[in-house]
Amino acid sequence: MTNSTGKAAGPVRGDEQGGFIFVPLGGTGEIGMNFNLYGCDGAWIAVDCGMGFSGPDTPEADILLPDPAFIAEQRDALRGLIVTHAHEDHIGGIARLWPQLRCPVYATPFAAAVLRRKLAEAGIGRALKLHVIPCGGAFTIAPFNLRFIAMTHSTPEAQALAITTSYGTVLHTGDWKFDPAPVVGGLSDEAGLRALGDAGVLALISDSTNATVEGHSGSELDVKNSLEALIQDLPGRVAVTCFASNIARVASVIAAAEAAGRHIALVGRSLGNYIAAAQEAGYLRDVPDFVPEEEIGSIPDENLLLLVTGSQGEPRAALARIAADTHRHAVLGEGDTVIFSSRVIPGNERAIRTVIDGLARRGVNVITDNDEFTHVSGHPARDELRRLYQLVRPAHIVPTHGEWRHLSTQAALARELQIPTVLMENGDVLQFAPGRPMIVDSVPTGRLAVDGERVVPLKGGVMSARRRMLFNGVVVGSVAVDGRGQILGTPRISAPGLLDDEADIRLLRTCETEFRELLDDLAPALRAEEHALTDAARAGLRRIVGKRLGKRPLVEAHILYL
Repeated sequence: MTNSTGKAAGPVRGDEQGGFIFVPLGGTGEIGMNFNLYGCDGAWIAVDCGMGFSGPDTPEADILLPDPAFIAEQRDALRGLIVTHAHEDHIGGIARLWPQLRCPVYATPFAAAVLRRKLAEAGIGRALKLHVIPCGGAFTIAPFNLRFIAMTHSTPEAQALAITTSYGTVLHTGDWKFDPAPVVGGLSDEAGLRALGDAGVLALISDSTNATVEGHSGSELDVKNSLEALIQDLPGRVAVTCFASNIARVASVIAAAEAAGRHIALVGRSLGNYIAAAQEAGYLRDVPDFVPEEEIGSIPDENLLLLVTGSQGEPRAALARIAADTHRHAVLGEGDTVIFSSRVIPGNERAIRTVIDGLARRGVNVITDNDEFTHVSGHPARDELRRLYQLVRPAHIVPTHGEWRHLSTQAALARELQIPTVLMENGDVLQFAPGRPMIVDSVPTGRLAVDGERVVPLKGGVMSARRRMLFNGVVVGSVAVDGRGQILGTPRISAPGLLDDEADIRLLRTCETEFRELLDDLAPALRAEEHALTDAARAGLRRIVGKRLGKRPLVEAHILYL
């Protein structure tokens, strides 16, 4: 079935009439920020709570989060938050958004180990109640009966989530693939998927990221073998960058380094955190001792491999600092090699190009998956989607986790196999039951921006002002006024990002003179009233700068009464 709308028939708030519904607040129609709600008879659960990277359309922010306002307003009905796996786009928003949710969190051992470190950094580790569920484990959050089903992915312990209510069962896949040799962790539980299908599945809520890719996503073991062959013959220092959470890839790089007789140094804090979490959960127990960053210089170049964070070009990550030659300990130059063992997350293309260009300027040989076999995706290609459909045999398919082109492509694939589909976007309310699945309503959605230690609305005053400053600059006028409203001295103007204090000194002085004349022309009573004078000064300064520069910067006026 195609996307349909109609009169609201299902519950939207948790305290309204009964039914079984699905409401994505992030991650459907976009990459990242996965945050999904399931409602049943007045109760809610959330599945995942992730972050996303900023792209060219949001240059004023680095990290984005889904806005939880809809469910935060009724958090007394939110029974729990379930984590499908430990990738940042599924787990990275919890520490910052949990204070608005205040519900228990359920995760497998590895995801829980990663999350504990994030919660401790945020200072909420003791407040949040974290339940550790074994892989493939069953648990109940009334009125939901829940069961994890193990899936392979590019991080350990990825789990699909079977959600059963009195109205039936849906399967939320999370991120997954069918990998016959995942290097770390077990295989996808195809028997469990088949058994679920035998019992009947109302809907499959399915990862769409690679729905445009024909064939199979590939195996981690093949990447491991390729990296070992590639690194064996490289001269000089070798650095490999990948997602820190991709523990299988980390294990493969470590094995390749050992096979080439190279010591391994971890460069970047997140690598250490993820490896410690993996070891806590029982993985990577037999890895060698790592070379401390401060001792990198004591190891001969041919005997050293750097495992580095920053595969997405993050400006503060280790690889970007190495490319800019500002890293305190790690240095790469002529004859050295950097291997990107990762994919490009949409929106990060420019940042990655900047890092690669910086490395090339230093004479570093850069190898990406366009040059050698250095990466496979953790998401299912079309053959794997077909296999999942055969196992689960859902009555309906709901594509999620991807941009619209991914969602629509998976919907077309399902229709080819005669499976009805529902296409939806963030904020749509999909009613599974009673009745046939259909979109019945919508709820408010939005994005938040991480601004240092704060979380602020992306479209709020702070970020809007920053965007305006980014493209049009900022102008600040400072004025001293006595108690009678007389202007004292010459007002001063600063315009960082617009005018250079030395090169544009004549223009600055002209603007200051015009600013003084404008203020002198104001009525004395208006100059004696602070708020009125501030508004008039701001408006006048905006006109002056607009006339002189042809720009519309953010304008502020500071009035000092003496």
